[in-house]
Amino acid sequence: MKLLTRYLGRQIYASVALVFSALLMLFAFMDLIRELSSIGQGQYHLGYVLLFVLLTVPGHIYELFPVVALVGTIFALVQMAANSELTVYRSSGTSLWQMIAALVKIALPMMLLGFICGELLAPPSERMAQQLRLKAQNAQISLKEFRSGVWVKDDRSFVNVKNVMPDTSLLNIDIYRFDETYHLQTITNAKRANFVEQGRWLLEDVMETRFSKEGTSINAQPEQEWISALSPDIFNVLLVVPEQMSAWNLYQYTMHLRDNRQKSGRYEIAMWEKLVYPFALLVMMILALPFASYHRRAGGISAMIFLGIVLGLVYHFVGRLFASLGALNDWQPFLSATAMTVLFLLFGMTMLWVTERR
Repeated sequence: MKLLTRYLGRQIYASVALVFSALLMLFAFMDLIRELSSIGQGQYHLGYVLLFVLLTVPGHIYELFPVVALVGTIFALVQMAANSELTVYRSSGTSLWQMIAALVKIALPMMLLGFICGELLAPPSERMAQQLRLKAQNAQISLKEFRSGVWVKDDRSFVNVKNVMPDTSLLNIDIYRFDETYHLQTITNAKRANFVEQGRWLLEDVMETRFSKEGTSINAQPEQEWISALSPDIFNVLLVVPEQMSAWNLYQYTMHLRDNRQKSGRYEIAMWEKLVYPFALLVMMILALPFASYHRRAGGISAMIFLGIVLGLVYHFVGRLFASLGALNDWQPFLSATAMTVLFLLFGMTMLWVTERR
């Protein structure tokens, strides 16, 4: 059994590496073509474009892992079946469950690599890529959630931010503070807000309007301290889409939204997708196992690989569709995030049962 696991592992790892190389080069080339149209904006030259493309590679690795695991495993297994290697293993007493156990052992390093890439490499790399491009283009993030910018609830305050710079400093910020009975107390307008430390910001060019029973008073200050639970990590959400954030950051932002009684469905779904993601790799590899029963005369290696690519794309895009529909219709986040993985697992087990009966 150890001999089978080692040999099968070498074949699958080699196939996965080959498929990864091809797809990463394709996606990097597409990113390069897309970014070339932005050359000349500010200081954004070819060197920055190449660095931007390089920084997006970890995100592509994480995104493509399930598809690559499926196609690579199919390629390895179909080749072994065509050479009658799997037939020899099965006729020598190797059961289906032993094959599945071998695939589980082979999948563990890939699951660990996918987790490390998705949690430790891709989120900061994607954030650095976006910040690099914005700084090189002398640009800023314009918030378009509403025509007036983005609104964030912070305890009994409502914060309106027009722009976020790549260093997460805030431009044109309005803070509306309310008392316990939700009567408006103050409106604070600042040209800029810089993060000092956790819970503290420094506002610049401040104009504060106070409302009281005696009347309204206006106070102008060059600087003012702002105590807030908001942090740059929360505003970094504006740079990176939820699917490319780490599970920990998604959890923190979800808790922030819940504490302020705001919708958190999209971020909860993305968080559960992150947590279920390593198991999706294993499901893809198990799904590839029934393909080993189809020999060359049943359609050829190329046909099996094409079918694997189609299944991988269906998993990716229909899974995104489930997540989007779940966020729009307030479906249970865990079910929205895991529906496609469970369906593909059931599909794979059904195919295994059918092929074993044959």
